[in-house]
Amino acid sequence: MSSLLTASSHDQRPERARERELAELRLLLNLSQVLDENPDLAESGPLVLQTLSEHVAMMRGVIYMLRDESAEITIEAAFGLTERGLQRGVYGVGEGVVGQVVLTGEPALVPKVSEEPRFLDRTESRTHLTKEEISFICVPVKQGTKVIGALSADQVYESDQPLENDVRLLQTVATMIAQAVWRHREQQRERHALLEENRRLHNELKSRFRPANIIGNSKAMQMVYDHISRVGTSDCTVLIRGESGVGKELVAQAIHYNSSRSSRPFVKVNCAALSPSLLESELFGHEQGAFTGATKQRIGRFEMANSGTIFLDEIGDFPMSTQIMLLRFLQEREFERVGGGKTIRADVRIIAATNRNLEEAIATNEFREDLYYRLNVFPIYVPPLRDRPTDISLLADYFAGRYSKINNKTITRISTPAIDMLTSYHWPGNVRELENCIERAVLLSDNAVIHGHHLPPTLQTAEATGTVLKGKLEEVLGKIEREMILESLKSHRGNMRATARELGITERIMGLRVKQYGINPKRFRHNSIT
Repeated sequence: MSSLLTASSHDQRPERARERELAELRLLLNLSQVLDENPDLAESGPLVLQTLSEHVAMMRGVIYMLRDESAEITIEAAFGLTERGLQRGVYGVGEGVVGQVVLTGEPALVPKVSEEPRFLDRTESRTHLTKEEISFICVPVKQGTKVIGALSADQVYESDQPLENDVRLLQTVATMIAQAVWRHREQQRERHALLEENRRLHNELKSRFRPANIIGNSKAMQMVYDHISRVGTSDCTVLIRGESGVGKELVAQAIHYNSSRSSRPFVKVNCAALSPSLLESELFGHEQGAFTGATKQRIGRFEMANSGTIFLDEIGDFPMSTQIMLLRFLQEREFERVGGGKTIRADVRIIAATNRNLEEAIATNEFREDLYYRLNVFPIYVPPLRDRPTDISLLADYFAGRYSKINNKTITRISTPAIDMLTSYHWPGNVRELENCIERAVLLSDNAVIHGHHLPPTLQTAEATGTVLKGKLEEVLGKIEREMILESLKSHRGNMRATARELGITERIMGLRVKQYGINPKRFRHNSIT
């Protein structure tokens, strides 16, 4: 009879082993899912330990992390500990059982904690147990050969219950924890890198579009800067007026990037570039099936700009139907998508710009008067380039440097005759025309200097510049002579003696030529060579 019982017992052991293996596989699968969803142990660790406790009858469980900066071992997550225990659970490397595991990288198995002198019970979580003994298991958490922490478990001591299987299971779980820590740290590094890149780009944009970088020191531009600084701190609607090409968009960008909304979206819309039928959909979006071709829902620019700024360029070209929708938004801060019935609210600051005479457009019923007053809360007028001639040379130097860098060229200066040509021109295309002009000159220049002949023909036709090389030989030679004298005077900062020496003429002849060509040497005394 006893032999039959023995045989039956042997038959049950493989079955129990299989059940245990299946249970462990299910456990490891659950833990893997938890850690994959959230590798941050501070958040997922307690759930990992609680799930583990249901399998190994664990009273308490702790995940420790080694802090590189302090060389301390602290609790990252715990199960079954009090708040006081969480705060007290700090060890040095080599201190206590946990510290030894981190130091050696080897697991520790303590069948009875009462018989282990190295067991510190620093969390004070076992002081109230009088009758039952506690077994303690602690395994290292490793990334390769480097120990980064430890995993421990408390179990009620049972003399007939071997703990080796639990040690093996905890080692597997510790490996999973190490992988989760690595993933989380990689995510943190990527997030930090993205934040740094975002901060760098934001600072770059802010630097690029700050008022100080809108080139110009004239009195008219100083007034523009003052207006930008005053309105930037508010959320009021701004209307920027001025001719085409004066830089209205730059002013809008300067207002946005110097406001409290600078980290939020800046959305631009060129109203003149869109047909009336597309403008409403572009601004406010549309629902699927709203019109032919509307195969899916589309988010409009106002929704894109939520919490930021929208720049409506060429607002004077708005059709009347769109003016009504814009007026409603300005009044109520809400709208509906084209073909939709849902009211959408958006926190958007509006900056509008136009080169049209809106007052005339109102008189001819092309622009709504009530919309005009809603937009014209804080008007800013950007002067044309012809009204600020002192800014031309500054702008020219800026564009020369910019396009030299873009085209891998070295332009050190613009010749004096070329500067004269630039300042005497009336610039109907304003700053945009000047920029195009300098870009062309940079490409044509075959040395470090932009000369008059590098400028467009429209500038070279002005007789007042003295740079048009046509006419009789004597006239042409006179113009060349004048240019050489100007260049030399500039190089020598107006020094007549040095200029005469360089040109190979006497000081007397130099004085006569300066008088003949109406040149004032004093203008060059404070100019650098470049």
